[in-house]
Amino acid sequence: MVLSATESLQDWDLMQIINGKEIEMPSPLLKHQRISRILQRMIEDFLIHSNLGELFNAPLDVIFEEGINRVQPDLIYISNENKDIIKDWIRGVPDLLVEVVSKGSFYIDTVDKKEIYQKYGVKEYWIVFPEYDTIEVLTLEEDGYKMFSRGTDAEIVKSKLLDGLEIKVSDVTY
Repeated sequence: MVLSATESLQDWDLMQIINGKEIEMPSPLLKHQRISRILQRMIEDFLIHSNLGELFNAPLDVIFEEGINRVQPDLIYISNENKDIIKDWIRGVPDLLVEVVSKGSFYIDTVDKKEIYQKYGVKEYWIVFPEYDTIEVLTLEEDGYKMFSRGTDAEIVKSKLLDGLEIKVSDVTY
């Protein structure tokens, strides 16, 4: 790889840091990418009409705490009220994060990242399970994440944070 004079290797670093430990994940498989792209399009369509904020996709670093927790969720929603965290990367706590679970990321996405997102105060966390055609929408309550909506196959999932956003699971995970 050839870098320009203004780039550094850090600009191309695709590592995530989970609780102080560097984790290198392989690139997602095709089904994962399709699901992420479809879900991104659906959420963006909703956001365009509601003008509530902006949606970003991986790979983009979300830095909760430098050197401790730097992650690359599949989708990152930042509300207009929270847009000051949008810098070179996302530096702060996004409003909503989405992870599409792969076999190799199951524990990281459902345990490690869930705990990190809860710790830092991410209001809503979506976990997509492609192998089970299931989406879970978790919302942050005083005592941690609680299931707000869960759907499989042709069922509908809803967002609490983005009131009015409804997604038919089979339209995403087909």
